[in-house]
Amino acid sequence: MAGRPAPALRGPRPGLSGSARGLLAQARSVLAEAAAADSAADRFRLAHLAALRTAAVVFAERGRPASARRRLVSAWVLVESVAPEFSEWAGYFAAGAAARAAVEAGAVSAVTTRDADDQLRAAGEFLMLVEGSLGLLAVPLAS
Repeated sequence: MAGRPAPALRGPRPGLSGSARGLLAQARSVLAEAAAADSAADRFRLAHLAALRTAAVVFAERGRPASARRRLVSAWVLVESVAPEFSEWAGYFAAGAAARAAVEAGAVSAVTTRDADDQLRAAGEFLMLVEGSLGLLAVPLAS
């Protein structure tokens, strides 16, 4: 997925909320920005943020569990709760949250080029899977 733009959507399905459509657009935009990033740190950070935007799409369409409204809970814990089919993805991205925080704090050596490329690829796959779960057809963006 590295170096390739994020997929675009063909024909949003009827009933897809406006907020979900907006979040999908944001996720694709941030993912494209990650693919174009010069440094591994920026690529990792942006790819992780794209995955968070994608998780937000899941929440926009499926809601949040009532118990999560009362306390601060990781987005990845919520994904496991509202969309258990994405539990492995949630675990993967939760494991990268500390590295993203380290990069945001200035520790650019906290991730390698391979880490960044893996994160970018995973974020793209997660986005496409969520789009598919919403009944959307992903098509590549023009270069």
